[in-house]
Amino acid sequence: MSLGSFIRKQFIDILQWNEDRDGVLAWRHPMQDFEIQYGASLTVRESQMAVFVNEGKVADVFGPGMYKLTTQTLPVLTYLKNWDKLFESPFKSDVIFFSTRLQLGRRWGTAQPVTLRDSEFGMVRLRAFGVYSYQISDPAKFYREISGTRDEYTVDDLEAQLRNMVVAAMTTALGGSKVPFLDIAGNQGLMSQSISEQLAPVFDRYGVKLDNFTVENVSLPEELQKALDTRISMGMAGDLGKFTQYQTATSIPLAAQNEGGIAGIGAGLAAGAALGQTMAAGLTAGQGQAGQAAPAAAATPAAAGADPVARLQQLKDLLDKGLITAADYDTAKAEVLKKLTS
Repeated sequence: MSLGSFIRKQFIDILQWNEDRDGVLAWRHPMQDFEIQYGASLTVRESQMAVFVNEGKVADVFGPGMYKLTTQTLPVLTYLKNWDKLFESPFKSDVIFFSTRLQLGRRWGTAQPVTLRDSEFGMVRLRAFGVYSYQISDPAKFYREISGTRDEYTVDDLEAQLRNMVVAAMTTALGGSKVPFLDIAGNQGLMSQSISEQLAPVFDRYGVKLDNFTVENVSLPEELQKALDTRISMGMAGDLGKFTQYQTATSIPLAAQNEGGIAGIGAGLAAGAALGQTMAAGLTAGQGQAGQAAPAAAATPAAAGADPVARLQQLKDLLDKGLITAADYDTAKAEVLKKLTS
């Protein structure tokens, strides 16, 4: 080592991490051109752990507390470097702080629908989403398996991997459950517990503890949901005959809200009324021909029924009042004219 580099070398006597930025899981203390002073102070706050790495290997792990770094507080590192108990010189080592705080409200979801066989609906495609929370429980294992030599490792970096594991477990659970969709949707709490039990050992492999896992929603794609809604509506209808009557009754006020919507209904009723009047007029005329003198008041309908001009006028009045359609008027008019020419 040259004299210049020795003079530039600085010694660290306090090691700590203030966590001044959210979302950081692992942070390496800057060590370039620095050595740790013998007897330096290491402060590990609550919700933190610190790992000493020597030549790429994890040496010592510290939980919350304040430590004076000596051969007594660095037993593994002392053993690796073969220091004797009189060691009092500065030493070089990487120190990495880990946040062990709970990472709450992390969201997961199936990017693509999961296809499975359903006992009621046949082959269906399901989507699911929810939230989960976790924390680093074993920083040494997390360092070896996940974060490695990076200066900083964040929540976003980790969750790109965790989310894939969650969705894979969810897909396996849905595909192998053999539980009908309607039962799955109604028992999301039990499903959450089942998937959590499957994921716990997977997370633990990376030094991460799964704290909570929740399935918030299991749903069908839009086109399948519409088909299910139709089936539910049919089941709620019960007696289809009564359901049809109900639909007819409710359609009348709906039709009345639209311009001309009631015309078809009104025309049918008016045509029936006109036919009844015609039949009544014919019966009255027959009774008069049997020899009984009809009263003057009763002779008017009979005369209207027998007089083609009066009949045509009556039909015209019905048309003008909107009680029959133009088609009904033309048909009845043709019948009257046909009788005149026959």
